[in-house]
Amino acid sequence: MPFLTRWNNDFGWGNIDRTFTALDEIRRRMERAFDDVGVERDTDPAGLSTWPPSSLYDAGSELVLRAEVPGVSEKDLDLQVNQDVLTVSGTRPVEVPEGYSAHRRERGAMRFSRSFTLPFRVNAESCGATLKNGVLDVRIAKAPEARPRQITVKAG
Repeated sequence: MPFLTRWNNDFGWGNIDRTFTALDEIRRRMERAFDDVGVERDTDPAGLSTWPPSSLYDAGSELVLRAEVPGVSEKDLDLQVNQDVLTVSGTRPVEVPEGYSAHRRERGAMRFSRSFTLPFRVNAESCGATLKNGVLDVRIAKAPEARPRQITVKAG
């Protein structure tokens, strides 16, 4: 125990606390410096290639894509089906109310595009999309030959 007593007296928990407080202050100042620089989001930064987060699932007679696109309006979205590829693209603008200036901006403007290879042929003429509460639902009918068929069993 003499070592611990000497360590507490010579160095002490107070010195360790001051060290961590100083490191925390340095971290905060670095964050503020990077906030002031701003991040340009019009190009595709690392990790944005999987935006918007999406789920694509088979619902029997159709495929359903559900994508989270907060802050994007229907006029800023573009959906295209080309053979077996569905592409979702669009823009999310930054809007500051008139007469105000931004104090802090963590969600910047951005452009995005994401393509999904569809697992089978679809009927591109029979598609529909809705946008509600920042969630995009796209429904694409399967081509007749890709739909499940019921097979009847006869007694032999």
